[in-house]
Amino acid sequence: MTQTATVNYHVHKPEQQAFELDAGGIVGNLIAPELAPTQIAVMDVAPRFEDASVGFAAFPTEVEAFDTNDDWRPAYDAELRKLLADKVGAQDVVVFDHTVRVDDPEAVRKPARNVHSDYSADGAEQRLIDILGADKAADWSKGHYAFINVWRPVEAPINSAPLGFIRPNSAAEEDWILLDLIYPDRKGQIMGLAANPDHEWIYMSKMTPDEVAYFNIYDNQGRPSIAHSALDMVEDPTLQTIRKSIESRTLVRY
Repeated sequence: MTQTATVNYHVHKPEQQAFELDAGGIVGNLIAPELAPTQIAVMDVAPRFEDASVGFAAFPTEVEAFDTNDDWRPAYDAELRKLLADKVGAQDVVVFDHTVRVDDPEAVRKPARNVHSDYSADGAEQRLIDILGADKAADWSKGHYAFINVWRPVEAPINSAPLGFIRPNSAAEEDWILLDLIYPDRKGQIMGLAANPDHEWIYMSKMTPDEVAYFNIYDNQGRPSIAHSALDMVEDPTLQTIRKSIESRTLVRY
């Protein structure tokens, strides 16, 4: 079944563009480049779908609450390592970041409503060093490694702002835009995407907290990164649940 949603594409500019996070030292303050709201058709791929860049799976967790005390992290990290070993054949998995997002104007981290993938090639290489250190990063670079994001609904099924993906073979090389990502203590790079009517959008409808999406955000052997974004759409307007999710960034070695 095909639905209609709105996404915010990036816009080609002659100058280098950037996001500034926690700008001015204010947590949650975001300065963003120009975005172009665009209506798209998105195909529901429920109940199951998988290709080289994105997969969906039933994967219940033993974690009862993803709260700020972080006591849940060791158990959840172990679950993610098992998931990625089983689903993508990862031999080593480093879980290095968790972000809980809430679709509320007062939330510190809201759903990402820009079409993007999380790393450029240079950004991924620098992040590899940040996580592993220069010597270990050099060793991993000799083989096949990747950054993979694992995304899960929290507390309730997703009724609004589900996570959507562009099938990589429908995106042209010239659609990608290099974007700086400026934090108070470091600088990274991501890839934004400009609008193209050839883009094929997919999502899984009404995902529950017992389901996950896992998807490539960089692969050093050329497996495609997948552009993604929260979709501005509502499944059932009679429901009032708030969209809440956790995304976990992982570094894997094959």
